[in-house]
Amino acid sequence: MCYSAQIWQSYQRYVRAWGADISITEFVELYWLRAQNPKIKIAKAMDASFADGAGEEHQRIRELVGEFNAAQESKLTQDLFAQRKRLADAERILQTKTTKKAQEDQRIATSKSEWILGKLDALRRPELTDEDSRIFPGWYAPVMVWQDGRRVLRPMRYQCRPVGAPAFYDTKFPGTYNARRDNLEGTFWRKLFGYTHGIMVANAFFENVSRHTMEHRELAAGEKEENVVLEFRPQPTQDMLLACVWSEWRAEGESLLSFAAITDEPPPEVAAAGHDRCVIPIKPENVDAWLRAGPNDLAAMYAILDNRERPYYEHRLAA
Repeated sequence: MCYSAQIWQSYQRYVRAWGADISITEFVELYWLRAQNPKIKIAKAMDASFADGAGEEHQRIRELVGEFNAAQESKLTQDLFAQRKRLADAERILQTKTTKKAQEDQRIATSKSEWILGKLDALRRPELTDEDSRIFPGWYAPVMVWQDGRRVLRPMRYQCRPVGAPAFYDTKFPGTYNARRDNLEGTFWRKLFGYTHGIMVANAFFENVSRHTMEHRELAAGEKEENVVLEFRPQPTQDMLLACVWSEWRAEGESLLSFAAITDEPPPEVAAAGHDRCVIPIKPENVDAWLRAGPNDLAAMYAILDNRERPYYEHRLAA
């Protein structure tokens, strides 16, 4: 599973590298929706890509980003005040007597205050870091597709809800941010494979693995299984054109653009690190053929997936 990825967030990079157009009205709509629902997740690097663009749409996005950030900062500041009060109250009690509740309040308030301060620092920080380009399941990202005879960049959620599926599939099948290559013609993906293909450009992906599996050993007596996150980067360093399928879901006046990265059996170095799936980076010369998917020649689509780039994936514990 591609639990997380560090991706191109700047639409300008797609424009320069691939001559892609941007569906700017869909990006404006996404940012407007986030203003109504802060649970919608967009990486800071994607916000930043609209900082200098000309035109009313870019200006509107900048306004929406500014309003959202101001609201987030206000909420975080209020939450920080509440946690500091909780901490002060707990420490006041602990000065006179030790109670389990006061100790727990002290621990939780300290931890939450540190987390909030980290969020505030990230929100206020003007420069971008690698972490600002990283997406997780449920987050939105730019995906390149073929539309009206040209490459177009559209904003999509990284968890696919196939056409015709009920909305509750999001919770019933939370792992649908990945589509297995050996199941692309199965019930879940058959309306997308051969019909709606996309490309997400990434330079790293992240996976959850068990520590004992990564260390090639059995669990010790009494040892609990521990999860660690590994970062995989292709060597030599390169941008990976990750094969995806996507859906434009509509029902009862609602709509959702969403996608999934296609995964396959891992190369030896990924398997040796303890993970059993890997993304599929296709070759640049196959991009247009992949995006112009046709259901009458699925063999050609499989051939593109098989004729993939095969870098060596170096891994390390993620920060």
